[in-house]
Amino acid sequence: MRITIRLFARLRDLAGSGELVRDVQAPATVQTVWRGLVAEMPGLSDYEKTMSVAVNADFARMSAAVNDGDEVAFL
Repeated sequence: MRITIRLFARLRDLAGSGELVRDVQAPATVQTVWRGLVAEMPGLSDYEKTMSVAVNADFARMSAAVNDGDEVAFL
């Protein structure tokens, strides 16, 4: 399934972009998406405990489900 990832603040700076599109295997959670990003960009891992997360503009937990077409934001 295809999702859009939005990154803000320092995360955006580290990734070099505020928006990424990724394919993830279903079923997936926000944690699954995050782990995929950290695998690509290990420097992001330092921010996991201090960031907020949203799915489709609603604040969420790392355990929240992610579906095809969703937008996951890391703030």
